[in-house]
Amino acid sequence: MAHTLLKKSSLFLVGASLMGAALPAMADITDFTVLDDPASAKSPFVGNAEAGYTGNSGNSSSSNLNAAFTSTWYHNPWSYSLWANATNSKSSGSRTGERYGLGGRSRYNLDKLNYLFGQMSWESNRFSGYRDRYIVDGGYGRQIWTGPNNTLAVEVGPGFRHDVYTHGAGSKNRIILYGAATYTHRFSKSATFSEKLATEIAAGNTTTSSVTALNVAINSRFTLALSYSLENNTHPYGGATHKTDTTTAVSIIYGF
Repeated sequence: MAHTLLKKSSLFLVGASLMGAALPAMADITDFTVLDDPASAKSPFVGNAEAGYTGNSGNSSSSNLNAAFTSTWYHNPWSYSLWANATNSKSSGSRTGERYGLGGRSRYNLDKLNYLFGQMSWESNRFSGYRDRYIVDGGYGRQIWTGPNNTLAVEVGPGFRHDVYTHGAGSKNRIILYGAATYTHRFSKSATFSEKLATEIAAGNTTTSSVTALNVAINSRFTLALSYSLENNTHPYGGATHKTDTTTAVSIIYGF
């Protein structure tokens, strides 16, 4: 029963994305991880929970808390994933960052190298000028490399975005072109490097993101993750004054 529901939801997700359904859908560009090939998955289900905290005190005080959850199911030729994340930052007693997101993603293999994908998500990031952002996109993906130590996949496709701005500044709908690439390199059984790039091109605003990460396994369940994230908006929203936001994080990931 659960598998049937997941399969139906995945069919809807890919179908709606490729047909350009104009519904308030979702895709946080910071969560554009390409799903693993379901044909090579070692387990039908993979899940992880992540949490991280950094703090500074003394002449100045600051703190940053981040949390994330991801669950992925594999049933060849399908893979589908649900995720959620949150980030909060404070400096000298004042909140300087507050971001929340959730969404879903699916992949359908056409053959060994080519696949279709679809994704939806919601994000709120009031310090970047928008109260809500909804996006749906989907399209074509290709596995460029599939070796045991190196993988590279690229994706491209159309999408739709609905932005609701902060401070009663209204909202706007945009047609977007989405593109992404994800590269991973396995140094050893316990250490993996990854680089993820993505862009959403729209009239009047283009968003580009990069996430660079190093994951080192502590044991069979826990992994230490070091990451550096960057997001650039060509035209920041509302009261946002900077085009580029960056985040450096140290997190512990629990896999199940």
